[in-house]
Amino acid sequence: MKRPRLAVLLVFACAGAAAMLAASEFMTTFELTTPGGEALQASDAADRHNYAILVLAIFALAALLVAVGTGSQVAAFAVAASGLVALMIFLIGDLPDANKVGALDNATESFTNAKAVPQLGFWLELAGSLLLAVCGAALATLKPEQLKLAGGSKSEQPTPPEKPKAAEQKEPAKKAASSKKP
Repeated sequence: MKRPRLAVLLVFACAGAAAMLAASEFMTTFELTTPGGEALQASDAADRHNYAILVLAIFALAALLVAVGTGSQVAAFAVAASGLVALMIFLIGDLPDANKVGALDNATESFTNAKAVPQLGFWLELAGSLLLAVCGAALATLKPEQLKLAGGSKSEQPTPPEKPKAAEQKEPAKKAASSKKP
């Protein structure tokens, strides 16, 4: 039986989105820059979220493996839920700070104004959380049989019947006996 293309693409999209979320946790989310454009300080995602996004990404991958391994729709729903929680962390925690201007307490300069400029980690977190939420929700709509096929399970594929070994041994003996008769 041929694997459904959409189901396989959804599995790869969810895995890729979880990888994007995990990678964003190790990147810079914001650079705090002066109005002249000089970067004064970087704000890393791990410092902002305390590795919560990384935990969600690992949970999403584990739930994805369970969903495609067993055909569990509950596990597929958990993939979507982890994407939704990551999106909420982004919308509540990171998005309000984007391009925000405020005083930066710097040791070299007294209360310098700085702007929080989004960096690659910010955009990866946005894309990964959106993609994981949407593709996880689409994955949760698949039937258990489709989820198993998307994971590459061969239990649904029919196997050809095997001949008994005793019958195979008797047939060559009969052919040899019939070839000896004149």
